[in-house]
Amino acid sequence: TTVISVNQAEQPEHPEETMLRPEPAVVTRTNSNRSANETKDSIVKGRKLGHRRVKDGEVTYKKFETTQLMGSIQLGIQQSVGNLGCQEDRDLLHEDFYTVETVIFSRDGTLQKTPAHNYSQFKFRTFAPLAFRVFRNIFGIERDKFLVSLCAEPMIELSNPGASGSIFYVTQDDEIICKTVSHKESKFLQEILPAYYLNLHQNIRTLLPKFFGFFCYSCNTKNVRIIVMKNLLPSGLEMHHKFDLKGSTYKRKASRKERNKSHPTFKDLDFMDIYPDGILLQPELYNSLFDTIERDCRALESLKIMDYSFLMGIHNLDQAAGQGRRPLLRQMSGKMFGCENEPPVYESGG
Repeated sequence: TTVISVNQAEQPEHPEETMLRPEPAVVTRTNSNRSANETKDSIVKGRKLGHRRVKDGEVTYKKFETTQLMGSIQLGIQQSVGNLGCQEDRDLLHEDFYTVETVIFSRDGTLQKTPAHNYSQFKFRTFAPLAFRVFRNIFGIERDKFLVSLCAEPMIELSNPGASGSIFYVTQDDEIICKTVSHKESKFLQEILPAYYLNLHQNIRTLLPKFFGFFCYSCNTKNVRIIVMKNLLPSGLEMHHKFDLKGSTYKRKASRKERNKSHPTFKDLDFMDIYPDGILLQPELYNSLFDTIERDCRALESLKIMDYSFLMGIHNLDQAAGQGRRPLLRQMSGKMFGCENEPPVYESGG
């Protein structure tokens, strides 16, 4: 994912600057190209979507109230990540990618010396704890700040769940997202962790998701698997246009319902309509961006992953200035996660 700052009023200083243009794509119909109408069959009376339910304003996931689910997960993460401080940093071993630590949280906390709580007794599993600690270190994330962001206050459930019925939580500081995933997705993530680690070392500017942790909450024989990752487009940083791009034109147009939202996410055909001449980037940014994209695509291809998107946010400097908003760089400077290793934000004419 990338964030591109665009100033449409500026003219390029150098006529040889490179254009990011939409190109014709070879279209192949895949499951990811299904129209929004085809997902309606998954929604039935009672606002049922996957394991997510909404009844009388109360949201549940696998019949767990989301407040209990969120609180239990925060308690488990705080205990798991906090205890890692007792272990010295070391080089990763192959077995570290497949380690699973399990802790039982009884209500009184006496079973395994865990904090007492008012939720039902639950089991909390942490996948590859040492590996994810290394990932967080690579991203420049301090443990204490990570725990404060994730566990100090109740998280906010996003009102627009994914098509799969997953639940999304975002932290109060808008820095971290937690997403529920299926058993199949979780197994796949476990399998690719060594390759993910290799890609981080070979391509430090990777645009692939930044995973911070992987956990499983178990209660009453039911499992809820959670992936913790960086929130790529925080709400405090206004994006005047957002695009979910796949490089295909088959049914790649935002629905009428999506376009009517205050902050819609457009698709490939919308990009071609809104920016028919493409987006002008400085040669250095263009070359760096496409080098990173090519390397990421090769990594995904090696893992036989083909269903992915390029999320692009566009911040219009002229429009922001007209609205009296803070300059983009000042907004970005307040972000604490990954600031040390983040690539610079570029301004581009358009």
